[in-house]
Amino acid sequence: MNPIKKVYCRIFQTCLRIALPALPYRKPKTKGSVTAFPEVIRGYGCTKPLIVTDATIRSLGLLDPLEEILKENDIPYVIYDKTVANPTTVNVEEARGIYLEAQCDCLIAFGGGSSMDCAKAVGARLVRPNKSLAKMGGILKVRKQLPLLMAVPTTAGTGSETTLAAVITDAETRHKYAINDFPLIPRIAVLDSKITKSLPPSVTATTGLDALTHAVEAYIGRSTTMKTRRDALLATRLIFKYLDTAYTDGDDLRARRRMLHAAFYAGCAFTKSYVGYVHAIAHSLGGEYNVPHGLANAVILPMILEAYGPAVYPKLADLAREAGVSNEMMTQQEAAKSFIQAVKDMKKRFGIGDTIPEIREEDIPKLARYADKEANPLYPVPVLWNAKELETFYYRLMEK
Repeated sequence: MNPIKKVYCRIFQTCLRIALPALPYRKPKTKGSVTAFPEVIRGYGCTKPLIVTDATIRSLGLLDPLEEILKENDIPYVIYDKTVANPTTVNVEEARGIYLEAQCDCLIAFGGGSSMDCAKAVGARLVRPNKSLAKMGGILKVRKQLPLLMAVPTTAGTGSETTLAAVITDAETRHKYAINDFPLIPRIAVLDSKITKSLPPSVTATTGLDALTHAVEAYIGRSTTMKTRRDALLATRLIFKYLDTAYTDGDDLRARRRMLHAAFYAGCAFTKSYVGYVHAIAHSLGGEYNVPHGLANAVILPMILEAYGPAVYPKLADLAREAGVSNEMMTQQEAAKSFIQAVKDMKKRFGIGDTIPEIREEDIPKLARYADKEANPLYPVPVLWNAKELETFYYRLMEK
């Protein structure tokens, strides 16, 4: 990256870091079961929610407990279940149309990050009917309070139930972009471990490593606070302690619950401290090829950590201690490399590879430009790279 752009990026990031204490961040109120919904809905003066989810979740019966509790309490509802893995502008407009036609007055996001991103974007379009999603891309462009937004994560990974971000894919161009604003933070997050019981091991693994990526990128970035560092460390400790159990024994509700908490804390960390190039690259792959976001993050994370080199050794050493993969005799470099190796070992145990076979060589310059545009100057990464430098990672991710 040329020196002028480097200076611009660091000045931009420094200004954001200075402004952090004055910005209206908030944590959602948490509930432990979907049985809390009638009280919450009525408590906010609402009467009819739109439930935003996907067809798979509905077919698996995961929605049944929520539907039953709403019916028992005579609360009418409408369901939009066409959300795709990387939600598109079409999804958002379809769901918004149903919300308006059915005269709903609140939103329940039920699913993984895709359903939550879709619901957030629906809320943004409801309060900004004359502003396209593309024009709300970036930071602080919504600026209006959304209808009551409640989130029920069915995976322990995205942390979207805590964040101010909605990532949307343009249905025509396949460009994936993030909308970031404080009104997008859900008011209520329901962390119900019973809902995650039916997750297959592969999804448990990739979403768990998604949460780890959030914690790691938040911690190693240059815009941390005492609270975000604490949340990131706690999330890392929980993931290393409970992810393997959740992967091998999906019925272990304690492990499931702890992983939901880990994803929540990781989300709290990165919504303030942001992420980095792992996410920028993963978003470009999700937009172009529909690669699941958690899988992309899991594949990419160790590669980027190694490329950062000595710039992240001190902070990775902290994470290594928290994860229990280092000892007092290790130098910072040794502890950092031990942490990276532990992530690689975890990937191997979960059957996650090191490549993204969908990548086409002719797409790489475009993908790198997307990643560069997303990351620079917003993400306070430890080392700055431009689009040309980012291209090398896509080549490394191609199948040999």
